[in-house]
Amino acid sequence: MALQPSLRALVIAGDISSPHTLDIFLDYVCPFSAKMSLAIDSVLRPLLGKGGKYEGKVKVIFRPQVQPWHATSTFVHEAGLAVIRVSPQHFWPFSLALFKNQGDYFDQPSLTRTPLEIRGNLAKLAGDVIGDSNLVNFSSLLEHKGSPNGGNGVTDDLKYTSPFA
Repeated sequence: MALQPSLRALVIAGDISSPHTLDIFLDYVCPFSAKMSLAIDSVLRPLLGKGGKYEGKVKVIFRPQVQPWHATSTFVHEAGLAVIRVSPQHFWPFSLALFKNQGDYFDQPSLTRTPLEIRGNLAKLAGDVIGDSNLVNFSSLLEHKGSPNGGNGVTDDLKYTSPFA
């Protein structure tokens, strides 16, 4: 599935015009996805980047995989998509930060937190990566829209990325 231009930051390794694509489905609160993210960062990105053996041949696309059996999965994926909107160059560093801190968003530690508290914690983590100047825009994307069931500023992006899986 092609990427809409606003989501090009999901190409986390290689050049977007590379003829071959490796789609990798990851969930921020999945321990196995966290292990894969480290391998992507330490093995794939160097091979596909400048001077790498497969430079210009392959691109890697991060495919957000919300796993609904993890209560916070939607929240953390919304945060990743919000980073794309406000600071696309920080998407992969923010993703790595989420994977490194995923335990904070596991089911049991999040059991008594409200959605607003979870999003507040995500904003703190995002601020460490994207900087305070982008934080207001990031947080506003995660606020609910006016209608009772209207979602937030990245709901449409989440709807776009989810069906591919």
